[in-house]
Amino acid sequence: MNAEYEGLLASCNEQQISIYTAVMESIKNNEGKTFFIYGSGGCGKTYLWRTLISRLRSEGQIVFPVASSGIAATLLPGGRTAHSRFKIPILLDDYSICNISHNSDLAELIKETKLIIWDEAPMQHRYAFECVDRTLRDIMKSVDPKNFHLPFGGITVILGGDFRQILPVISLGSRADIVSSSITRSRIWSICTVFTLDQNMRLNRPISDEEKETMKAFVELVLAVGDGRYKSPGGVSNPKNEYEVVLPSDLCDFNGSNSLEKMFSAIYPQFESKFKDAGYLRERAILTPLNKTVTYLNALIVDKLPGKLYSYFSVDSAEEFAGTDSDLSLSFPAEYLNSLHTPGLPLHELKFKEGVIVMLMRNLNQTIVYVTGLA
Repeated sequence: MNAEYEGLLASCNEQQISIYTAVMESIKNNEGKTFFIYGSGGCGKTYLWRTLISRLRSEGQIVFPVASSGIAATLLPGGRTAHSRFKIPILLDDYSICNISHNSDLAELIKETKLIIWDEAPMQHRYAFECVDRTLRDIMKSVDPKNFHLPFGGITVILGGDFRQILPVISLGSRADIVSSSITRSRIWSICTVFTLDQNMRLNRPISDEEKETMKAFVELVLAVGDGRYKSPGGVSNPKNEYEVVLPSDLCDFNGSNSLEKMFSAIYPQFESKFKDAGYLRERAILTPLNKTVTYLNALIVDKLPGKLYSYFSVDSAEEFAGTDSDLSLSFPAEYLNSLHTPGLPLHELKFKEGVIVMLMRNLNQTIVYVTGLA
């Protein structure tokens, strides 16, 4: 861990070093400060988290790396979702507390914790942070009664994220509801020390000057759209409404039909011969908000791969029906249920070929199992 820390620290830029120094001083002096690291994708937030984690763990210190989403949690060493780690209730209000008892192993671990890193914080409801704050104050007061009056019980906390990305999702909520649920409307925000990371580390890769200028222009375009300062071609800020953006012509292809097959061929050229190249796959991605588009693209990709197609089905069974005849008319056959595409769950039928990449989500709610052996 110490060797990893030295290698990471040597590659940090000045902004990252400034944040690193402030955080380590807070931990060393037991100041219990709360920081918010604001930066867009590619500016080195995760790199900074790894540097801090490797430094503290190399010294035997306890660090809690959590994230608001499962995908972001997998990028952190030993990361878990915030709800899983702190046992945050699903339904939250102004008085919620986490389900952590004072005599639990988790409470004892919290008392020894030096740093909490919470990634993708802007997408979490402010009630979640206030819930964790109340819980940590209650637990840490057993260490020192003064901790009850300190934010997060006197533990140094880093919150990170980008407000240009997804804010808390409020079902059927208005824009005002979403803004009022953001962390910036929480009492915790007033005590946060805000740092900004604005140097895109992806531009430091060994690429040609032409590629670097092209990538830099694209990064600026994305940030301008996120900040609401992008002017469409012709100098018009909002052509029809505030949610419409006219992209530059060099980012569009007006020749021929506009189809997913054409887009796939442009993003993944020579796919049939390079689909086993990890570097080739890492540099490309297709993002879509709709599950049906994902399903179609997956089928398209599998169809382009050479080899025999195999189908794997989910395991299901029908229980003995215990209702009345009238209730039976309201039930659904297994064939219908197997045809449903439920968000977050795989399809009933998965079609694979040799070489297909499968993403397996590990269980983020890990528990320690002690096995006693008899000699």
